Amino acid sequence: MDPVLEPAPVRRTLPSEEARQLLDLVREIAAKEVRPPAAEEEAGSHFPRGLFRTLSETGLLGLPYPEALGGGGQPYEVYLQVLEELAAARLTVGLGISVHTLACHAVAEFGSDEQRAEHLPAMLGGGLLGAYCLSEAASGSDAAALRTRAARDGGAWVLTGTKAWITHGGIADFYTVLARTGVDGPRGISAFLVPGDAEGLSAALPERKMGMGGSPTAQVHLDGVRVPASRLVGEEGQGFSVALAALDSGRLGIAACAIGLAQAALDEALAFTSGRRQFGRPLTDFQGLRFQLADLATQIEAGRALYLAAARLRDAGEPFSAQAAMAKLFCTDAAMRVTTDAVQLMGGYGYTADFPAERYLREAKVLQIVEGTNQIQRLVIARHLAGPAGS
Repeated sequence: MDPVLEPAPVRRTLPSEEARQLLDLVREIAAKEVRPPAAEEEAGSHFPRGLFRTLSETGLLGLPYPEALGGGGQPYEVYLQVLEELAAARLTVGLGISVHTLACHAVAEFGSDEQRAEHLPAMLGGGLLGAYCLSEAASGSDAAALRTRAARDGGAWVLTGTKAWITHGGIADFYTVLARTGVDGPRGISAFLVPGDAEGLSAALPERKMGMGGSPTAQVHLDGVRVPASRLVGEEGQGFSVALAALDSGRLGIAACAIGLAQAALDEALAFTSGRRQFGRPLTDFQGLRFQLADLATQIEAGRALYLAAARLRDAGEPFSAQAAMAKLFCTDAAMRVTTDAVQLMGGYGYTADFPAERYLREAKVLQIVEGTNQIQRLVIARHLAGPAGS
């Protein structure tokens, strides 16, 4: 009997010994704590809140932020590879860390020194979990058309409206909320840091989704939520710029998660087909199947190189918006292709819940939608190439 092929380890280019040790730790956590309960907890729509507290204690919820602010001081190049490893073990965890990092971005990059000192240590390493509230039911891709409002009332702001499609909605300890404080359009939007237990804040029942049952996605209602003026992040009217800056970085997080999911699907398909015999020999002896595996591996490697190249631009302080959109577009499309083909390679077994391939396929679809649909990514890329449409 031919031996089952073991997946080849992913080759990593890491900038330091510290980074290599960090990734070794992440792999250990993924193998022992993240992957084993994933299938059962996803089927039962169970969010692993305790695991996120453990990850926070380990420093994994604040990796790309400076140590002086309570973060891990790691470059994005390293942080994204950590996300990839965790997403390969369970997408709910990798995506959850990406969303939390997105929710911290406004205070870390645009907050005052006082706001950073007051809030970031707990946000980055104190066991808290964040959510990012930009989208609304009627203004998903058209984020500048949001209708949630914030009105001044003495020394406070009062927020009223409903946010939609919020990851961690109802369970987050804090929300970064974009709300209208002025005229229509992008110039009238401001950013606020809202506590998860604020009076008037509530969440609807989680959405019923085709995948990622363990990651709650819900509408968040703000019914006259009152926050002190000190929780306005950045300048009044600066919120749209705050949001776009966060999304550029967040798109790289989605790209890394997509490659992690695709790698997990390829590993599953390779293990299955190398151990399955048909017509007297392993499936991996058939040239057509070997070529298909080679194509999938190439898609994954290309996507990994693309998101890492964009991360290095970010780390160097260079513009990376177009490259982030390219990475998000390519990597999530690749994840959709790889997971679809992994199910096909496994035949009927791939379609059953006894194997994780079908879960990977259902999970991959959302990555083409979140943090800017892939159609929006094409618009972003084209704008960098040819300027705004109609100009």
